[in-house]
Amino acid sequence: MSEKRKNRIDLIEEKFESLKKKRWAKGVRITSGVIWNLFLLFLVFGLTIGVFAASVGAGYFASLVAKEPLRSKTEMRGDIFNYEETSEIYFANDIYLGKVSADIERKETTLKDVSPFVIDAVLATEDEYFKTHNGIVPKAIFRGLFQDVTNSSSQTGGSTLTQQLIKNQILTNEVSYERKAKEILLAMRLEHFMDKDEILEAYLNIIPYGRNAMGQNIAGIETAAEGIFGVKAKELNLPQAAYIAGIPQAPFAYTPFLSNYYGGGLKKEENIKPGIDRMKTVLFRMKETGYITEKQYEEAIAYDITKDFREKTERATERYPYLTQEIQERTKDILAGILAEKDGIDADRLGEEKKLAEKYRILAERDMRTGGYRIYSTVDKDLYDGMNKVAEEYENYGFTYTREEKDISTGEVIMKDDPVQVGAIMIENKTGRILSFVGGRDHNLENTNHATMAFRQNGSSMKPLLVYAPAIEYGVIGAGSPVVDVKFEVPDNGKIWAPTNYNANVENGIIPARQALAESLNLPTARLYKEIVDRRPAEFLEKMNFTKLTEGDYVHLSVSYGGMDVGVSVEENTNAFATFANGGKFIQSYIIERIEDMSGNVVYEHEIEPVDVFSPETSYIVTDMLRDVIKPGGTGQQLPGFMNFKTDLAAKTGTTNGYGDAWLVGYNPNVSMGLWFGYKDQKRKLYTRKSGAMHPTTRTTMLFGRLMNKANEIKPDIVGAGSTFKQPEGVVSKAFCGISGLAPSAACTSAGLVRSDLFNSKVMLPTEPDDSIINASYVSVKGSRYMALPSTPAEFIVSGGTGVNQAFIDRMLGPWGGDASKLFPSMSVFASSVVSGATFPADDAAPAGVSASLNGSTLVWSDSPSNDVIGYYVYRNNERIATIVDGAANSIPVGPGDYFVRAVDITGLLSGGSNIVIVDNPEPPQTETPDDENSPPPPPGNEGDGDEDGDGTNGNENNGGTNGNNGNNGNNGNGNNGNGNNGGGNKPPADDDEDDD
Repeated sequence: MSEKRKNRIDLIEEKFESLKKKRWAKGVRITSGVIWNLFLLFLVFGLTIGVFAASVGAGYFASLVAKEPLRSKTEMRGDIFNYEETSEIYFANDIYLGKVSADIERKETTLKDVSPFVIDAVLATEDEYFKTHNGIVPKAIFRGLFQDVTNSSSQTGGSTLTQQLIKNQILTNEVSYERKAKEILLAMRLEHFMDKDEILEAYLNIIPYGRNAMGQNIAGIETAAEGIFGVKAKELNLPQAAYIAGIPQAPFAYTPFLSNYYGGGLKKEENIKPGIDRMKTVLFRMKETGYITEKQYEEAIAYDITKDFREKTERATERYPYLTQEIQERTKDILAGILAEKDGIDADRLGEEKKLAEKYRILAERDMRTGGYRIYSTVDKDLYDGMNKVAEEYENYGFTYTREEKDISTGEVIMKDDPVQVGAIMIENKTGRILSFVGGRDHNLENTNHATMAFRQNGSSMKPLLVYAPAIEYGVIGAGSPVVDVKFEVPDNGKIWAPTNYNANVENGIIPARQALAESLNLPTARLYKEIVDRRPAEFLEKMNFTKLTEGDYVHLSVSYGGMDVGVSVEENTNAFATFANGGKFIQSYIIERIEDMSGNVVYEHEIEPVDVFSPETSYIVTDMLRDVIKPGGTGQQLPGFMNFKTDLAAKTGTTNGYGDAWLVGYNPNVSMGLWFGYKDQKRKLYTRKSGAMHPTTRTTMLFGRLMNKANEIKPDIVGAGSTFKQPEGVVSKAFCGISGLAPSAACTSAGLVRSDLFNSKVMLPTEPDDSIINASYVSVKGSRYMALPSTPAEFIVSGGTGVNQAFIDRMLGPWGGDASKLFPSMSVFASSVVSGATFPADDAAPAGVSASLNGSTLVWSDSPSNDVIGYYVYRNNERIATIVDGAANSIPVGPGDYFVRAVDITGLLSGGSNIVIVDNPEPPQTETPDDENSPPPPPGNEGDGDEDGDGTNGNENNGGTNGNNGNNGNNGNGNNGNGNNGGGNKPPADDDEDDD
C-alpha cells in the first residue's frame, strides 16, 4: 500500500517537472516570482511606514500632552465634584425665597434621585458603550478624526461621557488637537479613580440644559427637570426624560424657552419643533439599543410634550427685588471677610484699604453665585408681604415730579418719574433681627434700597440720640429740668447761626426739657447741646454704628437737630432708637442669620454682641420723655388716632430744612420701626405751606400707623403690644424748682414753682436749694415784663410779684445770651407765677411822640415808635387826666376840651405832646356801668393761626390767646387779663421744626 502511494507521489512530481519544461510554464514562474517579491517589498515598506507613522503620532500625542501635569486622584476627584451650584436664599423659619442672581442655575442631585428613563436616554444617545469602555472608544475617536481631517459635513462626534466630564470640569471647550489629546489622556486616567456611577452622576449634575421658563441659563438634571417641566428629576416620565436628554447636543436650539433678555417664556411653535424632533431621535435610539419596547416608543412619540412645559413665573429677584438685592449684598460682605481670613488678611484691613476690599468683594460675589450656599435671612415673609402691600396701597405720598435722565443703552435723554420715595424698617430690639422693611416705591424706577442704603439728614429725630440722652447721661438734666427757648445769634462754622423754632416767631422761654423734646423745639435743643458739645457726644452715635459720621459732625452745632454732613440710613436711625428699648445696649441690626455650604456645614452664623451706650436709667428717662411725643401737644399727637391697638410706644418725628425729608421713628419693648419720606432729587420739597397738601408729618404718621396695624395683625407675638417698659431702680421722681432745676426753696414753694419729674439718681439729683427767687415789681414794655427802675413812675408799676435775680438770668441764658424778657412770656407755664424777669437796657433819650385824633367821642392815638415806652399820659386843658399802661387800648372817651398825649418810657422820661385835639360839643360819655348779664363778652382771640397740622383749635401762636382781650380796665387800663401780643392759650405744635441749616 505504501509502495503504491509512493509511486503516486513520484508520478505527481514527475508530472510537475515535465510541465515546468514547457514554455508557458516558464512565463508563469517568472510572473509569480515577481508578484511575490513585490508583495514582500510592499509589506516591508508598509510596516516601515506604519511604524514610522505610529511613532510620529505617538510623539505628536506626547507633545500635545507634555505640559499637562500628572494629576493625583484627589485633585481629579476634587475638580470633577467642584460643581458651580447656584446659591439659594430663604426667609426666616427656613421658608424658601429663591435663588441668587447667577449666570447659570444649577442644583446638585444624586443618581438615586434621577428617573431611570433619564439614565437610559443619556446612555442610548451620548455613550452607548459607557458601561464597557475605559474612558474612550477608539473607533469613535478615529471616526471623529477622519471626519475632521476630511472636513466631512457629517460630524457624529466621538466623546464619551467621561470625556465630556473632563472637558467641562477640568479642561475647556477650546477646539484644538491639544485639548482633545489631554481629554483622552485624562478620561482614561479618571476611569481608574472613579466608578461608573460616580462618573454618570457627575455628568448629570454639570451638563448644560439650555434655559428654564424664566429665561435663565440652567445646568444639571435637577435644575432642568424643575426649570422645564416643574417636577423633580426622579419624577420625569419617558417623553420628558428623552426631551431633556436631547438638549445638551445644542442647548439653546433645543430649549423651549426664550432668554431672559426677551423676558423668558415659551418660544414660538416653529422654534420649539427642533427640540421635539430631537426628543424623537432620542426615543428612536433608546428603542434601537433595547432600553424601551416598541410599544413604549410609539406611546412616547405620540405624547404631547408641549402641555408639560412650565409656565413662566417671576424670579425671586423680580418678586422681591429689594429683598434679594439686600440679602445678596450683605452675603458678599460676609463671604469677603471669610475669604480674606482664609488668606490670612485681617478683616479690619477690608474697611481701611479700598482696593483690597474691592478685590475680595469680587471674589465673594463669584463664590456666592456659584458656591451652592443656603443663605438664611431674618425677614419674616408674612410681615414683609403685608407691610409692603400697605406701602404699595398708601395714597398720600404726595406729588410726583419728572426728571431728565440719560438712557444708558441709547444715550437719549428721557423723562423719568420722580415720586416721593419711602423707606421703612422693623427691627426686633433684643436680637437686632431685621423683621421686615420697605425699600421703595418701584425697584424698576429706582433700585436704591431706601431702608438701608439711602443716607439722609435725620432732622429732629437726632435730638434724643445726640442731645437729650447724652445730657441725661452726663448728669446735666433730668426729664423735667428747665431749658431755655429764647433766640440767639452766634458764629458757627464761619457764619452767623441764628436758628428758630418751627414757628419762627415763637419763643417759649423757660420750659421743661420733656416739653422741649415733645414739641421738638430747636432753640432749647441747641442751647443744651452747647453745654455738652465739648464732651463729644457724637461718640454715642459712633457706638451705635452711624457709619457716615464726619469730623464736622462732632463739633458743628446744627447737628444737634439733624444737620449732618452726609446723613444716616433708616436702618441706622431706627437701630439707634432700639438702644433705648434695650436699656441702653446697642445691638447691631442684621439680616443674614446663617450661611450653609452645599453639604450643610455652617460657614457663618450671626452672633449678638451688645455694646454699652447709655445707662438703663438714661434709656428709661428718654423713653418716658418720648412717650409725650404722641400725646396731645406733641409733634406726633396724631399717631394714636391712626393705630387700631394700644401699646407702650415712644416715638420721635423729624423734618429737615425746607421739608426735604420727613421722619418718624418709634419703638415699644419688642420692636422698633423707622419711616422716611423724601425725593431722590433732594432739592425737591415735600411741602410748602401754601400748597394745600397734607403736612409731611401727618403723611408719615398715617403710614406708620397703618404699618404697625398690619404688623400687629400678622404677628402679634412679635409686636408684643401688651409689653411695657420697666422703670429701673435708679430712676426716681424728685421735686425741684421748675425755673432753675435746683431743690425747692421756701420762696420757690410759696411762688408755686415746684415741679417733680424723673432723674437718674446715679448721676444727678436736685440737692442745692434754689436761690433765684426775689420779691420784685415789674413794668410792661411792649408786652414784655421787666424789673421796674428806681425812676419808673409808680403808676406804671405792678408791685409785690415774684421775680428772679440777675445771676439766675445770666446762668439760664448762658454764653449765647438772649432777650431776658422772653424767659417768661405770656404762654409760659411759669408766666402766672413769675412776673418779672429782666432789666430793660434803658437809654437817656426821651421817647418819640405820637399823633392823636378824634373818633366820635373817643380820643385815639398812635403807638410811639420808641422801644422803651411803658404807657401814655392823657392831658385835657394842660392837666393830666389819665394814665394808659402798655398793653391797654390807645383810646379814651372824652368830653369838651383841648386834648393831647405824651409817651412815657421806663426811666420816666416823657415825649413831647402830640397834636392838640379840640372837642367842642361831644355827646356825653356813658358813665353808668352796665349789668354783667347784659354786658357784651370780650372779643375772642384768633384760633389756630399757624397750626401747620390743621388740627389745632385752641391757641394762636402769634395773635393772642383764646380770650385775648386787650380791653381797658379803668383809667389805669392795666389790661392784665389777656394781653395777647405774644400768643396764649394751649398752642398745639403743628409739627416739629425747620431742622437743619
